[in-house]
Amino acid sequence: MKAFVVLMLLGSISLSANAGVYKWVDANGQTHFGDRPPAQAASSEVKVNSAPASVDAGARERHQKMTDFLDQQQEEREARQAANAKAEEKAQEQAELCKKLRARLKFLASVSTFYNINDQGERVYVNEAENAQIREDFRAKVRKTCGNP
Repeated sequence: MKAFVVLMLLGSISLSANAGVYKWVDANGQTHFGDRPPAQAASSEVKVNSAPASVDAGARERHQKMTDFLDQQQEEREARQAANAKAEEKAQEQAELCKKLRARLKFLASVSTFYNINDQGERVYVNEAENAQIREDFRAKVRKTCGNP
């Protein structure tokens, strides 16, 4: 966008130079030039030849540098947007995981006792100390993953 504005300004400068240059001689014999013909004196239009802006190598180089800079800015902006989108997606996944872990923690609080299944497929209930340890271990996991439960 900035490159476009600069090119438009350069173009308008060359157009204003070609818009009309007038030459006249005043009462004292001095020659004057201007962009508008005088009202009191006779004037003639002078043709001014100017090089087109595309011939200027310096202008092309500046334009290329500006274009490269704007392209780089666009790439950086897109990279930031992609990183922000990825971070937001990760935060949503983390929030969903924490929601599930907290629900599981609430469920574990309602369970009176836990058991394991032995090789014969029978339930083997754990003692109170092991119950408390299971709950505390899960609370620690929730704290580590999600902060305070």
